[in-house]
Amino acid sequence: MNIQRREILPDVFLTTLQTEKFKSDCLSVNLLTQLDRETVSKNALLPRVLARGSAAHPDMDAISAVCDELYGARIIPCVRKLGEILSVGFYAGFIADRFTPDGSRLLEPVARLVGELLLSPSTKGGLLRKEYVESEKEKLIDDIRARVNDKRSYAVDRLIEEMCAFENYGCDDLGSETYAAAVGYVELTRWYHDLLRTAPIELVYCGSADANRVAAALRDAFITLPRGEVDYELGTDIRMNAVESSPRCFDEALDVTQGKLCLGFRLGECMDEPDFAAIRVFNALYGGSVTSKLFMNVREKLSLCYYASSSCDSFKGIMLVSSGIEFDKLDEAKSEILAQLDAVRSGDFSDDDLESARKSVASDLRALTDSPGALESFFLAQTLKGLDYGPMELAALCEEVTREDVTAIAAGIELDAVYFLHGQDGADEEDCEDAED
Repeated sequence: MNIQRREILPDVFLTTLQTEKFKSDCLSVNLLTQLDRETVSKNALLPRVLARGSAAHPDMDAISAVCDELYGARIIPCVRKLGEILSVGFYAGFIADRFTPDGSRLLEPVARLVGELLLSPSTKGGLLRKEYVESEKEKLIDDIRARVNDKRSYAVDRLIEEMCAFENYGCDDLGSETYAAAVGYVELTRWYHDLLRTAPIELVYCGSADANRVAAALRDAFITLPRGEVDYELGTDIRMNAVESSPRCFDEALDVTQGKLCLGFRLGECMDEPDFAAIRVFNALYGGSVTSKLFMNVREKLSLCYYASSSCDSFKGIMLVSSGIEFDKLDEAKSEILAQLDAVRSGDFSDDDLESARKSVASDLRALTDSPGALESFFLAQTLKGLDYGPMELAALCEEVTREDVTAIAAGIELDAVYFLHGQDGADEEDCEDAED
């Protein structure tokens, strides 16, 4: 795979991942802005509204007709939370040129259509169409309300919201119902123009087209982009330590039959100069794989959880443990989850455990090369971290992670917050607090 990154317009950067491995290509347009609870709902709403139509193709029927002519190309509004940076834009997927029935070249017309949607939206009186804004706002609010339907992910979201209540990271990428309901079409139009002028823009292409051809197609598609003083003061506030001397505890009762116990940790001093390979291997060993300590001991051996896993966000420097438990197993489950972390700290794991973790992480990273979308997501994240190596190189680094690397990561981790979701007649807040002791 040939990887190139270049500036094609003022403060517009293109990463090209050239490969003939796939039958389809992908292209993403990412306007970068700071995650903030007062503006996140506007950012979540904006690409949905823009996707409704352009000046040349003013409604969804017209957009669908063009996509059908492009052999089923898909253009999806996309908002992604990367630490405390929000990516706002579009993701397009389309057939690689050599697989079109008549040899059509699709990159250029897809790029033009994406450029139309972003730069020449369907408007009325110079403003985004009120009916489009109101319609998409209702859908956004429905999506925000629907988060509670998946209790497992809802519990993790609630932990993040409470744990990072005074940090931008506590915002969901869809925002809140209150802020979403307050967005009007005039305000959204103003925000749209401000974002175009000030947001750094990252374009990512993965497919078989030559890098120069991709750059030319996207330069033509975005040549009318208005630019002002671009805001590069974007970043993530990484807190090394727990907020308070004792873990904070949060409790919520809903109509559920299975408890959801979630623990939030700060990764600590390792985030000063993060070793991303070591963090990945540590997580796989502790709770991020089917051979991890949480899975093998807390779930399988002790049967304290229906599921138990960990995940690390190396943008923010936090680790989250998610588990499903019986209401009366709160104390036991939490104690054992922490005991397994202590075991990793003390090096109480076998060489086979470490090797399994290394292989698991390396295998997952190499699997990213089987999907253009996965590669696009990986390289966007790498760009924001200031890194230039691919998943194969990172996989090789993971295979070199040592026992000392893993225990050093574990040694600095601090428990910051505990969230327990239980039934209406389940544990109360006092029970949850007792479980900290």
